[in-house]
Amino acid sequence: MSVNAVGQDELQREVPKHETLIRLFRYMLSFKKELAQTISLTLVTLAVTLATPLMIERAVDVYVANRDISGLLRLAAVAMVMFLIFWAGTRACMLLMADVTNRVLLAIRQELYTHIQSLSFHFFDSRPTGKILARIIGDVNSLKEVLSDSVTKLIPDLLTVTGVAVIMLVKNWKLAMAALLMLPVLIFCMFLIQMKAHKLWQIHRKKNSNLNAFIHEDISGIRIVQSFAAEQETQKDFDCFSEEYRTSFVHAVRVADLFSALVEITWGVGGFLLYFIGLKIVGAEHIGIGTFMAFSTYIGMFWSPIRNLASFYNKIVTNISAAERIFDILDTPAEIADRVGAYELPQIQGGVSFRNVSFAYTDEPERLVLRDVNFEIYPGETIALVGPTGAGKTTIVNLISRFYDVTAGQICVDGHDIQAVTLASLRRQTGVMTQDTFLFTGTIRENICYGRPDTTEEEMTAAAKAVHAHEFIMEMEKGYDTEVSERGGKLSIGQRQLLAFARTMVSDPRILILDEATSSIDTQTELMVQAGIEALLKGRTSFVIAHRLSTIRGADRIFYVDHQNIVETGSHEELMARKGAYYKLYQSQWET
Repeated sequence: MSVNAVGQDELQREVPKHETLIRLFRYMLSFKKELAQTISLTLVTLAVTLATPLMIERAVDVYVANRDISGLLRLAAVAMVMFLIFWAGTRACMLLMADVTNRVLLAIRQELYTHIQSLSFHFFDSRPTGKILARIIGDVNSLKEVLSDSVTKLIPDLLTVTGVAVIMLVKNWKLAMAALLMLPVLIFCMFLIQMKAHKLWQIHRKKNSNLNAFIHEDISGIRIVQSFAAEQETQKDFDCFSEEYRTSFVHAVRVADLFSALVEITWGVGGFLLYFIGLKIVGAEHIGIGTFMAFSTYIGMFWSPIRNLASFYNKIVTNISAAERIFDILDTPAEIADRVGAYELPQIQGGVSFRNVSFAYTDEPERLVLRDVNFEIYPGETIALVGPTGAGKTTIVNLISRFYDVTAGQICVDGHDIQAVTLASLRRQTGVMTQDTFLFTGTIRENICYGRPDTTEEEMTAAAKAVHAHEFIMEMEKGYDTEVSERGGKLSIGQRQLLAFARTMVSDPRILILDEATSSIDTQTELMVQAGIEALLKGRTSFVIAHRLSTIRGADRIFYVDHQNIVETGSHEELMARKGAYYKLYQSQWET
């Protein structure tokens, strides 16, 4: 199975940028009412903006020229009212879009998180957790300005540019053409810049993802780092990832900053052409002072939104790579999902059958982990799986819970094909205990009742007592309300394992899987919980994987797994009498 390492840039499908933008802005269509209100307010403020130069022209050419003080005062009063309308409309637009933007980001993040939860173990096995977190948090947050500005700035700026261009063409087309002469040059140069900038921002996002992955992995393994006194080595790695992040950012920003310089240059040249053509070609005597002032204002009004549009375009180029990374995850198919027409698995007895089952990871289809595995398990049986590391023991039990799907063959539970029933109904009746005990940050009570929040106090304490966890829990100051963390806090490894046992017992599964579940418990603690484990196994179909063969001697049947299949099966006594692979393995443990 191929794995994307911490320092390895992620591969990503190339998608046309316009498709990504359309898909991104489609999220905003869920808020049509708010968008309509924002656009209506934008049109009002735009009308005020476009009317301002005309008012200046009238003030100079009519009221000042004729020394009409009363008319000038009336115009000033109208201007004050229009300013208040502009301020109120702009403020309302900003508040509306802030609300819409945050709700869109919430919707995207929820959709992304929900989809990630539906992905198979293969997805999580093949990439560091930090790179997934970078997409859920950093990449989603980076879309905020793009979404917000798309309505509060993009629409009014586009309308402003269009409105100003129309007014200038109507008033004096020669001056208008002079003002607009540099626009094609600007558009062409911006297109060239964005091609280079987009690639650099993609690289920067990947370097950011690598840095996130390294930090997450380093903090998660801090006990190993400190126990091996490897702080200096990890510091060097951190500095290397940080430098790659910084360098990629600098390279991207240097190219992106060309947008602003380009706009300033074309703005300056456009202003020069306006005055040059106005004075030398059209002739100053043919243009009124008010008209020329209005045109001077209009050219500022034209190039200012052009600068804003260039800035917005720069934001799109900067952040579209984040949207591409988000949609790349959303387009990753859930390999393990309910089929069309999947039905609820009814209450089961626990019979399990493998029929010619073969399995290979999807990215290595030619390398079979299991080949033509066949067996029949009766309800209530306890099956032990033993064999060398990497033989496929854990793969067998993972297939039962549909953490992976078979490559060929069929797995049935009580005669039901597990691919024909819903995942939730299958996993509700399957309990899994592994050697990697994970506790959620919260209370002991919350951890034991995880998956079944409706568990009663009596059920919770009964489960804890059955695995002998109740005693040490009650010795704590807050008992079941004691706070624990992901790493268990002050709990020993054995105590954490006992809490995981209690959590599994509360779920009351019909099929129980113990994958090296007692490996972290010392011999004395193991003897203490053995009675609880036996109570847990009673009446349930159980699969037990253990390297300490002394713990599985009482199994109904023992499967010795090797060479992609089950090579021996029988009770402990039968396999010992056969003196085959199991016998040799058992003897080697006693010799050591």
